[in-house]
Amino acid sequence: MTVDEGISRVAVPSPETRDRVPTDLPERGEPHRQPRPGSPQDDDLAVRDIVARLAAAWPAVAETTVEALVASAFESFREAKVRAYVPILVERRVRGVLGALCRDTPSGPGNGRYEGEERK
Repeated sequence: MTVDEGISRVAVPSPETRDRVPTDLPERGEPHRQPRPGSPQDDDLAVRDIVARLAAAWPAVAETTVEALVASAFESFREAKVRAYVPILVERRVRGVLGALCRDTPSGPGNGRYEGEERK
């Protein structure tokens, strides 16, 4: 047995397969960069998701009101350094406001609460 027998060989891509490799992959040694949390696209998507959930939880409240509350809450976190938690903080804040506004008028199946969540 020689030294080379125990070492696996690295496959070299053929010219045909080399053309099929995506060119936008990071080079070796270059760190893979993911989109930054809190980008305008991420925020827009989060706002739409939050508005949809809250509008479904409080059907008696106009969707434009929910949108305005969500936009206001997002604006209050505009300077936040850690953006990953902003959507959940916004949703919790707006749920609290909607709960206070509609305390006397149950509006839907969960009255704004998540499944299985009890009233405190």
